Amino acid sequence: MAVNRTPVLKRCRSLGLEPSVLGYSKKSNRQLIRRSRKMSEYASQLREKQKAKFIYGVLEKPFRNYYEKADMMKGMTGENLMIMLERRLDNVVYRMGYARTRREARQVVGHKHVTVNGKIVNIPSYQIKAGDVIAIKDKSKTITRFKEIQEVTAGRLTPEWMVVDKENLTGTISALPTREQIDILRDEIVDEMLIVELYSK
Repeated sequence: MAVNRTPVLKRCRSLGLEPSVLGYSKKSNRQLIRRSRKMSEYASQLREKQKAKFIYGVLEKPFRNYYEKADMMKGMTGENLMIMLERRLDNVVYRMGYARTRREARQVVGHKHVTVNGKIVNIPSYQIKAGDVIAIKDKSKTITRFKEIQEVTAGRLTPEWMVVDKENLTGTISALPTREQIDILRDEIVDEMLIVELYSK
C-alpha cells in the first residue's frame, strides 16, 4: 500500500497551510520566505490540487480516479470530488475524533480497529453512506491509545452531518456532507474549482 511520507511541517510551509488543518497542533519555528511574484494560472490550479491531496492523504492516481468519478456524477464536479474525499472512512474516523490526524486514522482503519455497521472494514478509502454506523470495535476500546486520542480530540467540533457518541466510540452518518459543511471549502482553504480547471485542460 502506497504511503505519502512527506514531512508534514515542511509540506505545510510550501503549500501555505496551517498544520492545524491536518490535525497537528505543533508549529514550525522556521518561516517560509516567499518572493512577491504573481503565480501563473497553472501554478495556482496545481497548488490547489496539491493542497487537497495532502490534506486528505491521497496520492495522484487515486485522486485522479476520484475526479473522473466525480465528473460522471450529477451536479458540480468540484463539489462531488470534495464530498467523495470527505466520505473516505479514514477521514470519517478523523472527523469523529477517533484519531488525532488523518494519517493516524488511516493506520487505525488499516489495523482493523474500525467497524462499519458491525463489520470490520480495513480499507481507508472505503466510501461511507448515509445511515452507516462507524465504531471502534469493542476489543480495541480498552487500548490506552484510544484513551489518549479521546483526551486530545475532546474539544474538536463534530461536523453537522454525523452524530457521535464519544464516550462509547461510535458514530452515525446522519446525511452525506454538503459543500457548506466541508470546513476546508467553507473557510476557503481549498478552491475546488481550480482543481476542476486543471483537470479539464
